[in-house]
Amino acid sequence: MTSPESIDSDDFRQRLAEALPSANIPTLLLLLHQFTGEERWLQAPYIVDRSRWDDNDSGGLPDAIQDEVRAAALDTITAWRAGKPIAKPDLTADELIRMMSFSESSKIPQEYAGLMMHRLKRYSGAAPEPVALKKGFHALIIGAGMSGVVAAFRLRQLGIPFTIIEKQDRAGGVWHSHHYPGCGVDTPGHLYSYTFASGDWSMYFPLQEEVEGYFNRVARQTGVEELVRFGTECVSTRYDEESHTWHSRLRLPDGSEEVLVTNVVISAVGAFTTPKFPPIPGLQEFDGPMVHTSKWDPTIDLHDKRVAVIGNGASAMQLVPAIADTVKSLTVFQRSKQWAAPFPKFRKKVPESVRLLFREVPHYEWLYRLRLSWIFDSQVHETLQKDPEWPHPERSINATNDGHREVFTRYIKEQLGDRLDLLEKVTPTFPPFGKRMLLDNGWYKSLLKPQVELIDGPVNKIEGKTVYGPDGEKRDVDVLVVATGYDVSRFLSPVEVIGRQGVTVREAWDDDDSQAYLGTVVPNFPNFFMLYGPNTALGHGGSFIFTVECQVDFVLSILRQMAEFSLVEVECRQDVYDTYNQHIQAMHQKMIWSHPGMSTYFRNARGRIVTNSPWRLVDYWKLTRQADLADFYTVPKAPNSQHRTESVPTEFEYTADPEPYHFQPGSTSA
Repeated sequence: MTSPESIDSDDFRQRLAEALPSANIPTLLLLLHQFTGEERWLQAPYIVDRSRWDDNDSGGLPDAIQDEVRAAALDTITAWRAGKPIAKPDLTADELIRMMSFSESSKIPQEYAGLMMHRLKRYSGAAPEPVALKKGFHALIIGAGMSGVVAAFRLRQLGIPFTIIEKQDRAGGVWHSHHYPGCGVDTPGHLYSYTFASGDWSMYFPLQEEVEGYFNRVARQTGVEELVRFGTECVSTRYDEESHTWHSRLRLPDGSEEVLVTNVVISAVGAFTTPKFPPIPGLQEFDGPMVHTSKWDPTIDLHDKRVAVIGNGASAMQLVPAIADTVKSLTVFQRSKQWAAPFPKFRKKVPESVRLLFREVPHYEWLYRLRLSWIFDSQVHETLQKDPEWPHPERSINATNDGHREVFTRYIKEQLGDRLDLLEKVTPTFPPFGKRMLLDNGWYKSLLKPQVELIDGPVNKIEGKTVYGPDGEKRDVDVLVVATGYDVSRFLSPVEVIGRQGVTVREAWDDDDSQAYLGTVVPNFPNFFMLYGPNTALGHGGSFIFTVECQVDFVLSILRQMAEFSLVEVECRQDVYDTYNQHIQAMHQKMIWSHPGMSTYFRNARGRIVTNSPWRLVDYWKLTRQADLADFYTVPKAPNSQHRTESVPTEFEYTADPEPYHFQPGSTSA
């Protein structure tokens, strides 16, 4: 979405030459093949090494070969810039799979071709066909964070009238509200981007301020920002069965309220909204500054202070290295251990010259992002399946997972050196990826600092400014930081959602037993859609943004069919909902997150996995491309009509195929 700079030919060639030494060699090889049409760029001596953990900038090629690739790229891109046509401007699905398989030195299954072509089409800015809904149709989008912005953008593209509200004073969602020291993404920025909007990231893994700026810039450039009613909160929304509309009670910036009536409600409130505080006696009476990482107070002075951090999850691992050299002492209380993988591009800047390459040569960016989507979205999933014949289920779930354990353990030993006391404290006993996989942004090195102490156990109680550990040890502190995460199992908690017969979604879910069909729709809540719903999080890695885009496509498919068939109500069938959730839980039982060796926020109080998706991204993309009305009860537009139509419901069955389980909604085939 950035505009090309005005650069003359000589200056462009010079700046391109400055960029290429830092460019990604496998991506340049793909670009050379596409631009020249020459097969040699996908053959020896340019065969790249396989890389599992990063984007493999060098491709593992000798320096002389890398220099040859860069020199060819310089001439080829300069010629294209001067007007030479691209030899293969429209890649076929087969060719794209062949190219990507070459760049990864790994056979990418043919079924990914459609997904990659879909992404490539989105990257190039293709717009969908507009939707003609009945006159007066209106939708409400709750939230202008990452999910709300894409929903508003897509609805606007299709010409669907909507109102979008946001309780904060600007867009960005959690990236606006969360700003603790060290806060950032653990997904590459070029992947943590909408398919329709480039990021122009200054760092390969950007920090909070830049991520927030990205979402606000996209909202502004797409025209969404000017439509958002900021400072407006949805307190409750109630479905009226007679009129087939939702009545949403909004709290306005001045404290007054209004009721907005819409045909559809799209919740984009997210999951990281309600902080979780541990039930520690005396916590709320701490006699000093106390702050949760989700509600960081920048006025709190940490300089030369005795600080205690409760928790050692994702936010703590970012916070501790960021403040360790500021405080007088830092005590970390860990309830459970965590795996953290090497993070070679931590705080690594994208050179200005390479940023120009991304901006000025969109084909390079598209191919680079496609490679990232395979490396980070798709490779890990198969390694998270339990091998029932594996002889060491207490430490790992299969041979590959055991190999991961060896790699990560060796890395921890390298980081800690002779601190064997710390090695025992930080090395988990459960399998890697069993809990959220973290990236080491200096965590292990921070633990070696003389002013940093790790206590292996939870806080027992707090009295005044004294924090008591699990064995009665006590630490007097000046500032208390609570880094214990969020109440993620209670989806939709920021809004009271009331469906048929006055039943709230909390009652429908028995409080925290959150479920949804495709993470998006729930029976007895017609015309209500949620983004980032239950069982959509990517525990196997990758960018969640694309998952949300898939959900939005699914919602738009339903709205398009509401227009086509003159429907006023669409509601998920109970049997479809039940069968789907039984199916994905059966899938989870074969995956690592049901391993009994750890506690995790992935599971609710009943032990059911409510956050993570069991699907590969390609599976979820296929399932959400087109909604099947056979999975829904529908009510057509007709005077005084309340008749609900139905068709053959979805059936789900396991296949003997070695690939992960597949099914097609609305059919009887798996």
